[in-house]
Amino acid sequence: MRGAGLSGATGLWRAVVGAVVGVGLGALGAAGVQAAAGQADPVGQALAGLPGEAQDLRVVMEVDTTAIHVGDRIAIRLSVDHPEGWTVVWPDSVAASPFEVLDYVVAGPEALAGGGGTRAAATLTVTSFELGELELPPIEVAVADPDGTVQMLSTDPFRIGVESVGLDESGDIREIRGPLSIARSWWALAPWLLLVAVVGVGTVYLSRRARARPVAEVAKPKVPPRPFHLVALQALDELEASSWLERGQVKRWHVRVSEIIRTYVEGQLEVPALEMTTGEVVAGLRGAALGGRVTEAFHAFLARCDLVKFAKLRPGADESRELLGVARNLVQMTCGVGGAGGGGDAAGGNGGDGP
Repeated sequence: MRGAGLSGATGLWRAVVGAVVGVGLGALGAAGVQAAAGQADPVGQALAGLPGEAQDLRVVMEVDTTAIHVGDRIAIRLSVDHPEGWTVVWPDSVAASPFEVLDYVVAGPEALAGGGGTRAAATLTVTSFELGELELPPIEVAVADPDGTVQMLSTDPFRIGVESVGLDESGDIREIRGPLSIARSWWALAPWLLLVAVVGVGTVYLSRRARARPVAEVAKPKVPPRPFHLVALQALDELEASSWLERGQVKRWHVRVSEIIRTYVEGQLEVPALEMTTGEVVAGLRGAALGGRVTEAFHAFLARCDLVKFAKLRPGADESRELLGVARNLVQMTCGVGGAGGGGDAAGGNGGDGP
């Protein structure tokens, strides 16, 4: 990795930024805590200025450089320190525009030295093909306590300079060459003349054939697609009839019910939920002006699915089937069919399980 253009960093190729937020367990409330990470000195003063008391919950971001050439790779390491019994819920994908994410790897949790808790880590590899002082946006990470309450940690934006590769101007200036001469030998031009003749004959043939072709029959109108809410409800019925829960495939079951609702949101509400993290889906639903109660119901549902998908939470069969009823209520609240809005209270009531 090249870091050309750095000022005041003689002899250093690796610039580390630490983004740290500490939250004491006694200060965590039911409403959740939003922790923000701060951009630090690029020569490694990442942890300077922290309070002397122990930090129970924090996120650290390390960026290996502050300046690159266009197309170079940047390694970003995210580590979350948390008490034992807590779980880090890493997002499905990370939005880093104007940077492009090339790789996203999540490492398993490991115990901290001295019994001070547990550390979970993830590594991002990004690059950029834009020039200038670009800003790496904040990255959000969810942490769930043993009761299932989700707290959100967030890093601060970080600026990285992207420079052009440039051209080598050290060589001598070459003389301007004259125009290429046209071959005067007819044998050299013969293949090109033959190609022109073949193309002309083929064009005339295809033109006459097209005029002689009979008029095509009027195409029958296509059958309109099924409404999105009917497709989603049928998929939920098929999932309920499956034997996945009886066979202990709890994670597969929750992945499928989340996929059904995300597909419905993408078709009915025009929010590309299949390609978004849970936080991005919630932001898109707010933009669709669904109302606070409906948006929070979707948020709680997706958060419960994420805990099973990524936090190794394994609810029982009855609790899983209850989540299936919540999914049906979400569809009925937003499908626009008369009388379906009555399911809003049920779905909204289950929203307490989410963050």
